[in-house]
Amino acid sequence: MAEDAALKSSLVFLAAAVVLVGISTHSFKKMAVTYLVGVFAIAGILLPDWCFFDRNFSRWISPVTEEERESYRISTASRNPRFRIYPIRLAVYAIVYSVALYKWWKFVST
Repeated sequence: MAEDAALKSSLVFLAAAVVLVGISTHSFKKMAVTYLVGVFAIAGILLPDWCFFDRNFSRWISPVTEEERESYRISTASRNPRFRIYPIRLAVYAIVYSVALYKWWKFVST
């Protein structure tokens, strides 16, 4: 249920950003690009299978077994797994989102 609330509030903020871009640039194309970049950014944070990515980096090439998935459910029942910080994940997200934000800003500001 918490994921639904996070998704809904993220989409509301995205809609506000799209409206602001549309008002300031008077360009439907820039509004559409803002919407698409925002949807992909939200999906990149809220939709990944954290059970898969919360394993050791060297295990990412093998599928998640049912035992791993069940132990993950049990271990994360009392806490929210989305807010754990892992250096590799943080570096990848920082690079990808920085490049996307830079390219989006260059497109919208021209």
